[in-house]
Amino acid sequence: MNEWSEAPMITPMSLEERQRSKERDNVNNPAHYGTGAIECIEYIKDFLTDEELIGYYRGNVAKYLHRWRYKNGVEDLKKARWYLEALIQQQERK
Repeated sequence: MNEWSEAPMITPMSLEERQRSKERDNVNNPAHYGTGAIECIEYIKDFLTDEELIGYYRGNVAKYLHRWRYKNGVEDLKKARWYLEALIQQQERK
């Protein structure tokens, strides 16, 4: 098994799970995206077409890879990996 196959599956947390979570996880569960009944990413996936969603994922990968040295370091690299994994999973479901 390589490091990419060990990446966590992207699964939304329920509202109750988010509320119970004491730790902040700015990569997998940023607090500012969990204020509604569903997570922001689920809302985005619901209304974008497949091609738009691909662009969304690619754009976020590029953004976080560009800024990691200047802003949040390893945290931004992990965010880039999260969006890349989301893109891979979306493509594997096709």
